[in-house]
Amino acid sequence: MRLTTYTDYALRTLMYLAANRDRLVTIQDIANAHNIAKNHLTKVVHQLGILGEVESLRGRNGGLRLGKEPSLINIGAVVRSTEPDFYMAECFDPAKNHCMLTTACKLKGVLYSATAAYLAVLDGVTLEDLMAQGGSRMESPATFQSIPILAQPAPPPG
Repeated sequence: MRLTTYTDYALRTLMYLAANRDRLVTIQDIANAHNIAKNHLTKVVHQLGILGEVESLRGRNGGLRLGKEPSLINIGAVVRSTEPDFYMAECFDPAKNHCMLTTACKLKGVLYSATAAYLAVLDGVTLEDLMAQGGSRMESPATFQSIPILAQPAPPPG
């Protein structure tokens, strides 16, 4: 299962706002911290505002902040609200299903169960939980800078 970029940006935005609760932040602040296009992020923030997850304050000294306490922002609910669907295979979408195995195939049931388990895990997590991962709070915008991940070579057999 892979989240859309839209959902990824929504989750990053919420984490950034949670890490910066002591001040109002701008869309540009978030865009700069995550190297995201401001125009795309504006659409994400707009939807988060409609959902009540983000509050936007207008004016010269305006900005963004969380619309709820982090403990009340459920990650599963955010993902469901920002993902267009959870079609893991062609057969999940009746309008596009052309698979000849559909009537006899057991894979759809297995994939459906996997999706349900995936969402159940996300349903058990709040924004507060994400911010407390690893025992330390993510307090600095620098926390959200890109971290290169290097592949580790496999150990020699033996």
